[in-house]
Amino acid sequence: MIKTVIFDMDGVIVDTEPVHKYAYYQHFNELGIEVSEELYASFTGNSTRNVFQRIKETFNLEHDVEELILRKRLLFNEAFDTKPDLELISGVETLIKELHANGMQLILASSASKSTINRVFTRFDLYQYFTHTVSGEDFPKSKPDPAIFLHAASLSVAPKEHCIVIEDSTNGVKASHSAGIFCVGYHSENSKHQDLTLANHIIYDFSEIDFVTVSNLKKKA
Repeated sequence: MIKTVIFDMDGVIVDTEPVHKYAYYQHFNELGIEVSEELYASFTGNSTRNVFQRIKETFNLEHDVEELILRKRLLFNEAFDTKPDLELISGVETLIKELHANGMQLILASSASKSTINRVFTRFDLYQYFTHTVSGEDFPKSKPDPAIFLHAASLSVAPKEHCIVIEDSTNGVKASHSAGIFCVGYHSENSKHQDLTLANHIIYDFSEIDFVTVSNLKKKA
């Protein structure tokens, strides 16, 4: 039986992707570089640090990676704080509350920075439901490297065989697969360019799963 659910954040709990994209492209314009939609899509699931390491290498930028991160983070924070229509993904709050109410352990494992996680969790009062929040900035490699999910599973009350991951990105699903953890792929409007074929179970709406179905998901990873 499943004891722990490990959630990704961006695209699964809250759709901050439009805010991130706005901040990234505002920054790209400042840097005078043209990043294609295809290249940008390949960043999904990566930490900001890894994104700018790739950008720096691809466009031969002289800027320090930390400088690039700080500027993008400032642009994101400004946009996040002024965007009134930012909402949780439809159905996910109900699922989170139901799982928590029934004693399921919830852990966040997101590529987002600690500051972004804190902004989202504070704005939507989510800390009360999660025992741990894990940020990708604490790991040298981003998803699809499995390190973040292996660490999250190590924080679980049960072995990883009794954990599942909920992900919406190619890199996140690959990371879960590599970690040997059952993966529920969430196919949303924002994951059109993401490949979820390695997921063990795919949903299109959070109304498709509840405490009972999650509890009885079988280990197939």
